[in-house]
Amino acid sequence: MATITRRAALGAAAAVLATSFIAGGASAQQPPIRVGAVLAVTGGASFLGDPAAKTLRLYVDTINKAGGVIGRQLELKLYDSAGDPRQAVTFTRRLIEDDKVDFILGASTTGETMAMVELVEEAKIPLVSLAGANPIVEPVKRWVFKTPHSDRMAVEKMYDDMRRDNMTRAAILAGSGGFDQSCRAEAKSLAPRYNIQIVADETYAATDTDMTPQLTRIRNTAGVQAIIGCGFGSPTVITARNYRQLGMQNVRFYFNHGVASQQFIDQSQGAAEGMRMPVAALLVAAQLPANDPQKKVTMDYTAAYKAAYNNEAVSGFGGHAYDALMITVEAIKRAGSVDKAKVRDEIEKTANFIGADGIFNMKPTDHMGLDIRSFKMVEVRGGTWHLLY
Repeated sequence: MATITRRAALGAAAAVLATSFIAGGASAQQPPIRVGAVLAVTGGASFLGDPAAKTLRLYVDTINKAGGVIGRQLELKLYDSAGDPRQAVTFTRRLIEDDKVDFILGASTTGETMAMVELVEEAKIPLVSLAGANPIVEPVKRWVFKTPHSDRMAVEKMYDDMRRDNMTRAAILAGSGGFDQSCRAEAKSLAPRYNIQIVADETYAATDTDMTPQLTRIRNTAGVQAIIGCGFGSPTVITARNYRQLGMQNVRFYFNHGVASQQFIDQSQGAAEGMRMPVAALLVAAQLPANDPQKKVTMDYTAAYKAAYNNEAVSGFGGHAYDALMITVEAIKRAGSVDKAKVRDEIEKTANFIGADGIFNMKPTDHMGLDIRSFKMVEVRGGTWHLLY
């Protein structure tokens, strides 16, 4: 695994965001609980890391003003990896060896998280990832957990929606990254279970600026009824625009939850209208029925985030960070200490935790703890998310 020298790492740190944040002041008798975070606050994956970083700062402040955790304040040590797995490794090592953090949240992407796994497993420190792909927790790694829904669940939700409308012929359009390709693999392997035939299978590079060739081949495929989009970031915006330009609205387009941000809709400039995707309840909090158990949590988060950040729209990626922090905080409370092994055990025992992403029930064989019921199917209408069911 590629790493960089300590001197190079120190130089890199000057070029990226590194924050140490403690609100309210630590007790003179008790040292702070050190929260480590590695997030893509800048760079191509900043739409993932920026709302997550804002969420952590907001709720570290909120928790500290309420008295902290087990009588101790929280101190946030946050580094910006800019989406680079090498930087993620460097900053993970620094969090463990220099900052002496008690647990780590992140990274924002699957590639970064997978690069960090070996370090946290060796150091025996809890890591709660904010990335989506199944390989993060499958097979189970003793010290690694995650809060986002899996790509497998996203595909299942999309295929279930297709089945509701008697659709049986699908095309796949996927990026080349780890998350994208994991989703693509799930789409191919799950298709027979839903009686769906994959009639086209197209990919694109992260640097591609035009998806017209791939979409044209899909359009020319006989009988295609739906497209399963596996990706995130700027390529998904380009895809939406090209899809609209080619007049392909007769072919239903699904994206996975990698686009669960108002930023995707806004940057698509109307091209995302009619697209469907499975997302966390947080994105449609106001549309949830009054008896939905996630209603209060998601509405409270939405209000707090908008008040703190000039009415900025919430995203599912901020919700991942909220859940990761709160699940770990609750585990520390149950453990009564920051003993890493005890906290790890308590995270694994998380039961009926109502979060932004769903209701979590973790166990030794499941370090995510969500099921397909935690996804909401939405459609883009009028430049915003519309809850279907």
